[in-house]
Amino acid sequence: MNTDEIIPELEQVSEPIAQLSVQKTKPKKEKTIEGTLTVDVYQTDSDVVIQSTIAGTKGENLDISITNDMVTIKGVRESDNQIDPNQYYYQELFWGPFSRSIILPEEIDADKATAVYKNGILNITLPKLSKTREKKLRVSS
Repeated sequence: MNTDEIIPELEQVSEPIAQLSVQKTKPKKEKTIEGTLTVDVYQTDSDVVIQSTIAGTKGENLDISITNDMVTIKGVRESDNQIDPNQYYYQELFWGPFSRSIILPEEIDADKATAVYKNGILNITLPKLSKTREKKLRVSS
């Protein structure tokens, strides 16, 4: 037998085997892609300030958690458009869940932090902890 005769026979045998292996393979779960945010972090004399552009969501849909040394921002951008992916020429906007954790350059007072979301821009103001804190103690007898 030469190779011209063997190849068609192999194709006839391999196709049903390939079908069986595809049917037995369990579908893999899709991984959720999570976007990230761009941020500016700067300081004033009394505060650390974080700014981020977050278009496509509402302020009440943002989840911001703060500790003394880190801030985490989470949310979801939802598109109102139901466009077939094959219809796009370019698709650069990210729709879906996003998050960003920012390690702070110094300790802040998490209890006094404020967040304002206006015109697609999130501003988080984090008061710095005073490094020269003084606490008077009463001596008990």
